[in-house]
Amino acid sequence: MPMNVWRYRQLVAAVTRREIQGKYRGSWLGALWSLLIPLSLLAIYTFVFGVIFQARWPSSNGLDENFAALLFCGIIIHGFFAEVMTRSPRLIVENSNYVKRVVFPLDILAWTTTFSALFHFCISLVILFGFVLIWANGLFWTILLVPVILLPLVILLIGLSWLLSSMGVYLRDLQYVCNFLATALIFLSPVFYPMSAVPDSFATAMRINPLTFYIDAMRDVVVLGVMPDWSAYTVALVISVVIFILGYLFFNRVRHGFADVL
Repeated sequence: MPMNVWRYRQLVAAVTRREIQGKYRGSWLGALWSLLIPLSLLAIYTFVFGVIFQARWPSSNGLDENFAALLFCGIIIHGFFAEVMTRSPRLIVENSNYVKRVVFPLDILAWTTTFSALFHFCISLVILFGFVLIWANGLFWTILLVPVILLPLVILLIGLSWLLSSMGVYLRDLQYVCNFLATALIFLSPVFYPMSAVPDSFATAMRINPLTFYIDAMRDVVVLGVMPDWSAYTVALVISVVIFILGYLFFNRVRHGFADVL
């Protein structure tokens, strides 16, 4: 699996670059929107929640400026997950011309979709770093752990993309289900609120949410400067690897029928 992506690394890079460029093709500002959109969102969140609502966040070390940064951590993690989740069901259908090319490795499309979303996430992450450095409580050495936190999330999303893209060929309604779930997850995940605000009766259900750990861990290492929960990280990593393997196996099991359906 990883060997296949390494074998076709140049093709993966080319397709990923095409996806990134294609997202804003025809617009005046082009890829600059990748910077302007998250920057504008951060400014809006800071104004609405910090100035108008005078919102405060528990465990933010007493700094009101942390609220926007803590909120933005949840937003960009959800955005990364949602972009892959909503894009994947249409992935094979929209690239049906590749299906009939026997030599084209269809499984790399999950990698390119995830890497494209990761590119936009990284731009938002740089903006978050700048905000924390200038307006919040400054950067901690724990930001070096960000790639460690992201590793199981990327693995999870590639496996999820394999599952959703292969199922999307046969179940066209899946894209609408994923769009709904992506919207619902922003409220069912600790994006606008901390886990401490969730009643005990719902806490277990929230912990099952795959985004909960990544949002909390990102807030810990970027904004609060504390170590993540390593036991929860281990569980998240194991789950990600399982989804990755199952997704790959399922994709290769059903891929032979793609041409007949499309």
